[in-house]
Amino acid sequence: MCGIAGVLYADTDRLVDRAVLQAMGDSIAHRGPDAEGYWIEPGIGLVHRRLSIIDLAGGDQPIGNEDGSVQVVYNGEIYNYLELRKDLESRGHQFRTRSDTEVIVHLYEEMGETFVDRLRGMFAIALWDQRRRHLVLARDRVGIKPLYFYRDSERLVFGSELKAILAHPGIARQIDPAGLENYLAFGMVPGAGSIFQRIQKLPPAHVLVASASNLHRSPRRYWQLQFEPDDRTSVEEWLERIDSAIAESVRLHMIADVPVGAFLSGGLDSSAVVAVSAPISSQPLQTFSIGFREERFSELPYARAVAEQFQTRHVEEIVTPDAVALLDDLTRYFDEPFADSSAIPTFYVARLARRNVKVALSGDGGDEAFGGYARYGHDLREAAVRRVLPRWLRRLVLGPLGRLWPKTDWLPRQLRAKTALTNLSLDADAAYANTLSICRPPLRRRLIAPDIASQLNGHDPGRLVQEPYTTAPPDDPLAGMIAADIATVLPDDFLVKVDRASMANSLEVRPPLLDHQLLELAARIPSRFKMHGTESKWILKRCFERRLPATSVARRKQGFEIPIDAWLRSPLRGMFEETVLASRSPAADLINPMEAQRLYRAHVAGVGRHGSVLWSLLVLARWAERYLAATPPAKVG
Repeated sequence: MCGIAGVLYADTDRLVDRAVLQAMGDSIAHRGPDAEGYWIEPGIGLVHRRLSIIDLAGGDQPIGNEDGSVQVVYNGEIYNYLELRKDLESRGHQFRTRSDTEVIVHLYEEMGETFVDRLRGMFAIALWDQRRRHLVLARDRVGIKPLYFYRDSERLVFGSELKAILAHPGIARQIDPAGLENYLAFGMVPGAGSIFQRIQKLPPAHVLVASASNLHRSPRRYWQLQFEPDDRTSVEEWLERIDSAIAESVRLHMIADVPVGAFLSGGLDSSAVVAVSAPISSQPLQTFSIGFREERFSELPYARAVAEQFQTRHVEEIVTPDAVALLDDLTRYFDEPFADSSAIPTFYVARLARRNVKVALSGDGGDEAFGGYARYGHDLREAAVRRVLPRWLRRLVLGPLGRLWPKTDWLPRQLRAKTALTNLSLDADAAYANTLSICRPPLRRRLIAPDIASQLNGHDPGRLVQEPYTTAPPDDPLAGMIAADIATVLPDDFLVKVDRASMANSLEVRPPLLDHQLLELAARIPSRFKMHGTESKWILKRCFERRLPATSVARRKQGFEIPIDAWLRSPLRGMFEETVLASRSPAADLINPMEAQRLYRAHVAGVGRHGSVLWSLLVLARWAERYLAATPPAKVG
């Protein structure tokens, strides 16, 4: 696991300043504290920071081909590299190392930019083809590993994290109004854009080929998850296939020259990964859990039960409100404002694991692959009602009624008539975008500073959810929700959270349930086997019900949350008032302080439940303090 960065200039004779490359690499040194390496020639410069996992002695990067005309730096792991290496050797390629990195070089020689089609793993790759004078950037299929880039008329600058790009001189920190609204809508900045104008993410499953004469070429998609349910396969056959696919993926994800541990929440997904990995581990598997003093949020008893059953070397830690002191560290490592409060316990469990291992397996992806979120059940019930109501009734009656209905955020979702009425008035894709929003219009527009809001015109963050939703069969709302999650929430929230929290602690986290071949298998399983009546993740539970404690299989999904509503009413009140509501708040140019204060007072008084929105404002203010306060006044538009 590593960090990469670099620059390609339009002027092919322009020399790359090594000091600039070093500053870019130093900014992400936490991703790779074990070694650094450079490739510099006129017009191009690459830098790599290494966390040694495979071929500890010989895997330093950049790595080139036999004559040095192809050079690569990359972040990730290629799990089928041994199979690929054997095939490449049979074709005459010669290898100098045992690393998976060198396989990328020779595979590119053999296949050109289509080499990504044969990679099985997580990766962000930068490859320089000296003969063609092409820079090839590639990102794995679901976006496990990040890759940002900036382009203007003179240069293309890229990096594993946004801070590596900002370390290059002359990169303006100009706020993107659409990025700001996207953040307030979802608590993260989804899609190809970022919080800053001109800085983009390479989308998952895309390749970008750039040259000095064409810096602005569009990325090309090389993979798309297809939802094509197979109704001919029996439940028994699906169980065999799932079991085999998970076992194979876990085995591949355990390949390393250093000890491998596992995160263990006590929920089904992480417990399933432990159930498969513990018996094949060469030594007792080490597992790591985080809990809270508030019992409603703590899953430690369930994690202990799994650890005892599989005799793991289990370590756990309690997170207290003092953990919010990490907020400044989180803004540093996440680069963009990021309001998923579970980043705090994720950071803690990553730090806990890193004290013992360099690699940890996670259960990420199980909910998306097999239909595990509670919101799926809510939206499926709404979809059933939507099908029997005339469109005119939904639009002309339920829509206006939903806008007028009083907001009752403190109630369970199934009792919130406002949300249900609004969702029923919308088409399925727009309804799901509304479900995912933590801050919905018109509140969202009221919270944005007026001069920024005036530039948004018809921008609608929901489109980022609606577009992937419609790639699934129109008569399969669960597939639509899963498709939307895999395209947005997964790469831009959950995987960002795990990547930044783990790499901040120089820990590599591997998610076996996100293997693309396993996802392709899951996409063929009929939705009725995922959401069976009111039971979520039904088929995966059947697969592991005899191997796991009943509490890991039968209990309702809990989620990795912190008690943010209560903390904002007590231990975080001072921080919020001093950071967000202060007259010289660092977020004053970004949000409407009067609206923020109104929302905060309602929350503290208990007449509203706005913890998620208020937390997003607190994070935004802390982020602005770090990324905007030391620069000229923030520009927008």
